[in-house]
Parts: sequence; C-alpha cells; structure tokens
Amino acid sequence: MPELPEVETARRGIEPLLTGRTVTRVVVRNPALRWPVSPELVQALPGSRFLAVRRRAKYLLLDSERGTVILHLGMSGSLRILPSTVAPRLHDHVDIELGDGAVLRYTDPRRFGCLLWSQHDALRHPLLRALGPEPLEAGFDGSYLRAVARGRRSAVKALIMDSRVVVGVGNIYASEALFLSGIHPTRSSGHISISRLQRLAAAIREVLTDAIAAGGTTLRDFTDESGRPGYFANQLRVYGRAGQPCPRCAHPLRVCRLLHRASYYCVRCQR
Repeated sequence: MPELPEVETARRGIEPLLTGRTVTRVVVRNPALRWPVSPELVQALPGSRFLAVRRRAKYLLLDSERGTVILHLGMSGSLRILPSTVAPRLHDHVDIELGDGAVLRYTDPRRFGCLLWSQHDALRHPLLRALGPEPLEAGFDGSYLRAVARGRRSAVKALIMDSRVVVGVGNIYASEALFLSGIHPTRSSGHISISRLQRLAAAIREVLTDAIAAGGTTLRDFTDESGRPGYFANQLRVYGRAGQPCPRCAHPLRVCRLLHRASYYCVRCQR
C-alpha cells in the first residue's frame, strides 16, 4: 500500500500540473471503489479551477473553487497526467479532464481507493477529522510521544503505527525508525524515557524525509506519477533483511510478528 512518502511523491508530481487548470469533465468508468465515487464530484467539479493539491496523512486533497476532491490510492492506486487522446486501460476507472487537452487519470486494479467530494472543510470529513498529527510538522516530538504513551502497555511499534497517534508511519518506516533510535519494536511504549522518545521522533522524521527525497519505497503496486518506481528500498537498513548482518554491529537481524506484520530488528542494537 502506498504510504506517506509515496503519497507525498504523487502530490509533488501532480501539484504543478494541476494548479490553475480548469476541469471540463469527469468521466467515471467504474464507480465501485472502496466507497462509490461521489456523484456530486461528477456534477460539481466541471467548470471549476484547481487551486492547490494538499496531503493529509495518506489522502490527497485536490482543492478547487467549488470544493475538494478527497482521494486515497488504496492498495494499488496511482495517478497519471496524460494527453486525453491516450486510450484508457482496463483498470483506469476515473478521468478528470482538463481544459488544455490533458487528463488526470486514476488507476486502481484492486479498487480499494476512493474519490470523494467535500464542499466544506475537507479536514473535518469523517475520514480525516480523528487523525493524529503529521510527523513532519511542528509539534510532533518526544514530548508529544511521551504524553500519548503515558500509561500504555502496548508495543511502541503499535503506538507509532496508530493513525490516531501519528499519521503515515507504516510498517516499513516504523521498523526503520525504531532501528535508528535503538528501540526494540515490542518494548512497552509507556516505559520508554523522554530522551529515547525524542530520538524516535527524530528518527521518524529522518526516515520519512529520506524516503520522500528518494521517491518513496518500491512496492509491488506503486510507481510515481511518471511511471518510475521509488528507490528508497535501496536504503533500507533492516526491513526485509532478516538473517543478514546488522549495519551497525554485524549480528544477524531478526524478524518477529507484531500486529500481524513482520517487524525487523537487531537484538543487540535495539532494547
């Protein structure tokens, strides 16, 4: 599933190509996504000009003069800006046609994504209003993590992957950040010192920033807006490397199951 860096990569790719352009038509070939494509989007968006492209967690917010398209890529979604003369393929479900002959095309083989419409504050939409803070914005630090972890017995990896606590820290990035900060993924979140949580917050920011710079992690179903895969996978220190030497101490890395997901770690460097 595309995570925060992949979604931010897509946002940066399409923002300069959408902003200021006017929608002429919305073509929905298959409305049966995770939630049906909003009929209001098809009716209200044409004739409106795009003003900005924002990201909230793993959602893209396409702001127009009349409202906001709330778009999620699901497990296999991707976006392309193409000439409208390019014939759609099997899984090209939605086209947003632009006034200059281009089209924003949404592709989603598994159809777990969504395109919804909001004419109010999109951040107050039910899908967005309960989300935690953005990890790359001011206010996300060790003090915040200490406050939300106080009294909790749950594993620290579960804490940082909870979107109500902080958004965008998926399985790969959680494993990498915990390694960088020297914290074992199963350690009780309520028993970690403020200094170690400060290191963890800094590591989360570092890992996500590096992944965004590299174009996201290469996943089976995701490529960026130009069809090029991300290359952050080449920089992974522990994820997917069970049995290989730790990049710090050379001890074989281990893997365990946590939240039904594989968690990679070094038994010597993380405690």
